[in-house]
Amino acid sequence: MSTIAIFGSYVLSRKDGAQDVLRDHWVLIEDRKIAAVTRDRPAAEQVYDKPGRFVLPGLLNLHNHCFSEAVARSHTEDGNGRRNNQSIVYTVLLPLTKRGADLLTKEERLAVARLGILQLLKGGATTVMEPFRNTIPEMFDAAEEMGIRFYGAPYLFSTSDAKAGADGLVRYAGDDGAADMATWDTLYQRWNGRGNGRIGLAMSPHATDTCGPDLLRACAARARELGVPVTTHLAQSRAEVETIGKRYGDRTPAQYLDWLGLLAPDLLAAHCIASTDDDLKLMAARGATVLNCPRVFARAGVTAAFSRFAEHGVCTVVGTDGYNMDLLGELNAASLISKIVSQRPEVANSPELIESVTATAAAVINRPDLGTIAPGATADLTIVDLTHPHLQPLYDPRRALVALANRANIDQVIVDGRVLIDAGHYVHGDEAAIAAAGSAAIGKIWDLPEAQAAFNG
Repeated sequence: MSTIAIFGSYVLSRKDGAQDVLRDHWVLIEDRKIAAVTRDRPAAEQVYDKPGRFVLPGLLNLHNHCFSEAVARSHTEDGNGRRNNQSIVYTVLLPLTKRGADLLTKEERLAVARLGILQLLKGGATTVMEPFRNTIPEMFDAAEEMGIRFYGAPYLFSTSDAKAGADGLVRYAGDDGAADMATWDTLYQRWNGRGNGRIGLAMSPHATDTCGPDLLRACAARARELGVPVTTHLAQSRAEVETIGKRYGDRTPAQYLDWLGLLAPDLLAAHCIASTDDDLKLMAARGATVLNCPRVFARAGVTAAFSRFAEHGVCTVVGTDGYNMDLLGELNAASLISKIVSQRPEVANSPELIESVTATAAAVINRPDLGTIAPGATADLTIVDLTHPHLQPLYDPRRALVALANRANIDQVIVDGRVLIDAGHYVHGDEAAIAAAGSAAIGKIWDLPEAQAAFNG
């Protein structure tokens, strides 16, 4: 039995169902489980005794895109690539990931996947839910190899070739629903439960405007048969809302999913920025979860306020959408954007936001063993160094974490009792080599004429 003892100047525990910050405690790990949380220094094979660390349950990032955001990175800021001010989903992300997945070799796709997993770990995530094109199955290989807890969500499309034309209008082509369901089933059989249970699948119909009723019903039925979560993009643009209204009798995207039986506690719906107040009330009544990714929209001048969803009673968690993959930075953005939108400083407070990427996130994927530090819980931990000058002097570690910290303060990441990040660095591979290989692969996509047209359109 391997044992690890970690000292925390602060340890985020729970008491009577609520967060409780312990001072000067040790967390003892035995194999893959937390064995004890104690004031006394325990005996262990590995001992990490550093002052000023905040020991948190492993952070869960339930919405991220390693591959597509790498394609867009440093090209689509400052409004670039938004033809006629359209979402880059249809001008850049969907068309170029489809082309790129076909263009790159298996090893090149794996290189991009490794680069993404490295960023997630260095950003503090122990668990990620990752939607991606099913032609990039190497995401699973990289996750198993590098040690992260991974809910792969290979896309299903009724139309996999949605893209905006020169006039800014989105056109939809193809019918891939049956083939994509067959691919999903094959990936489930191969990957679900791998890595001592670290690797799983989520059902991921891409979005309301790219998935028709038959496919969505089939996705829900298969997911519920297997007991896996369902995740999709919902009301992520005004154009999507208009498209659904025209197709389905003036229904909103939320009403469309409710009509089909998908608006339920097993649904994790990304973004929802174009949802009406009535939509959010409906989502709250049905028990669905919003995956709030504020920074990716802020770069386009759009506010995606955590507080708006939460104040309508919708279960709300925070993810990165692949944009920088800095989960602490994303919590900071969720806090600031909520305060600006509501003009109230108390909304989206620090304990609430930390809960959204720990206990709440674990609950929505039905994993009570995650998101908590307690004997018997799975040994996933995120450890933050609070000794940096910008975090001193320190009064409240939770407020400091959300208001002032970022990925540079991540000291350790432990998944299943295995140290993956130590002193801020990945300990099982060459970070520079991983970054270089992933960047070179993405560079092949950037060199394509259609990429140049998309970025400069």
